[in-house]
This record gives sequence, C-alpha cells and structure tokens, in this order.
Amino acid sequence: MDIEALRTFVEVADAGGVSPAALRLGVSKSIVSRRLAGLESELGVLLLARSTRGASLTEAGATFRNHAARVCAEMDAAREAILPAGELRARLRVSAPLSFGAAHFAPALAEMARRHPQLHMQTCYSDRFVDLIAEGYDCAIRVGYLQDSNLIARRIGPLYGKLVASPDYLKAHGEPQTPEALVANHQALMQGTEAWQLMDGDKTITVRPQGRFKADNGSALVAAAVAGLGIAYLPDWLTHDYVACGALVPIMTRYPPPPAGAYVVRPPGQHPARKIRELTELLIEYCEQAKHPA
Repeated sequence: MDIEALRTFVEVADAGGVSPAALRLGVSKSIVSRRLAGLESELGVLLLARSTRGASLTEAGATFRNHAARVCAEMDAAREAILPAGELRARLRVSAPLSFGAAHFAPALAEMARRHPQLHMQTCYSDRFVDLIAEGYDCAIRVGYLQDSNLIARRIGPLYGKLVASPDYLKAHGEPQTPEALVANHQALMQGTEAWQLMDGDKTITVRPQGRFKADNGSALVAAAVAGLGIAYLPDWLTHDYVACGALVPIMTRYPPPPAGAYVVRPPGQHPARKIRELTELLIEYCEQAKHPA
C-alpha cells in the first residue's frame, strides 16, 4: 500500500476536501484525486463521499483514517530512527491558544520553521479545545490546568495569575474578602461554568462563582474586567499592563490562584516524533528566556 496515498487520504479527511488538501501537500488536485481513487480501488471500499462542498468521511473512511494516520506517524518515526541527524521534512500541525499563543509562542514556532527549511508548519490559534486526534494535529500548546485525558503532556513553563477587577467595579460593589463572599455577592467573568481554585495557605479551595458575562477568549475577559463588569481570574501575561497603569486592581491577594503551567500535549504513543521533541525543547528554551530576559 502506497504511503503517499495514505498521507493524501489523511490530509483530505482532515482538510475536508481535495482542494485544501492539495494546497497543504503542495501538489495538484488531479494528483490527490488519483491517489484517492487508487487507494479506494485497492481497498474495495468508498472512503470519502464527495460533493460540490468538499469531501466527508464515510463510515469506513472514519475507521480507516485513524489507522492510516498511525501508519504515517510510524513511518515518520522509522525515518527519524535511522536518520536522527537528518533534516526535518514532515508536516507539523500545532494548535495554540489565541489569547496567549500568537503573542508569546509565535516567535518560537517561527524559529522552528527557520531552523528546518523543509518543514511544513501549520498553526491554528484558537481558544477552542481541539480534539488532536480527530482533527489531525500533531500536538497542542495548552495553558492553565490540564484536564484528565489520554493525551501525553510535557510542561514547558510556569504560569501565574491573579484575581482582578476595575476600580469602578470595586467602588460600586466593594472587594470580596473571602471565597464565600466572592461566590455570594459578586459577578464573575468566566469562559463557561468553570470552577476557580484559590490557595488558603497550603490548602486549595475550589469555588464556583456566578456571572452574566462569559467569553471563550482571555482578551475579551480582560476587556470586560476593565469595563467594570465583574471580577476576572486571569494569567498575569494578560493583565500585567492593565495592572501597571491602574486600569485593573489585584484583589483577594490572601487567596492567590495556585501556579498553573504551559504544556505541549500530544496523542498517546510510545515515542514522540522528533519534530515534536524539537519543538518542545525550543518552547522550554523560550519560556526560560521569558523568565530571565537578557
């Protein structure tokens, strides 16, 4: 079975059509179509349902896609094993958070591409929680507190945050002095229905605040906090400038959030691909530089 046909099928499945897959692969649409037709003929099943709007996986295609992706990943690992010092020529698809990634991780990703001229990099910046396996990503950069999952994670740096509110909000509503008062008497600015963790000495307290303003983007929550809509629980890299100029005020400093982290997460597997290993080490390097600037 032709490995290029397998790669092409995975690309079409993930991209949702022949045209975007051809663009990703750097080949013509006719080559993509020919590879797909040959693969389906060899297997004797229809893998993709084509339409004028693109291509969608059939039931057989959905099952085969995961197997094909694993075969391609194993082939990449095999090449790396026998040519450990060779130039990276694969594709690297990364998911990164919009609020943080574009400003803080983009230089490292650009440096990765500069070091490896044959590496095709694609980064999706979104605060949406992507499914790495289903959506065909090699890895993701995630910040905060990791949820339990079957993904494999490596910490690349610490992440600190605080509770903040605007002077106008505090003038109108006062400052909560306890976690109980925060929940009972104040508006929280949240991404959804998440719980907040606070430290009381060495003890971790979990609270579930309430609020009428929600957004899935950290920058939007900063804007809402500055506008006086409530109390936000945000990382320092989003609030530093606003705190420095007085637009936001740290509150409840007796109950700080516990330190979180920034991580590279990847689908489960025995060994990470060299491209993921190198990106992870580069991100660790950049996080260290951010902690100790020259």
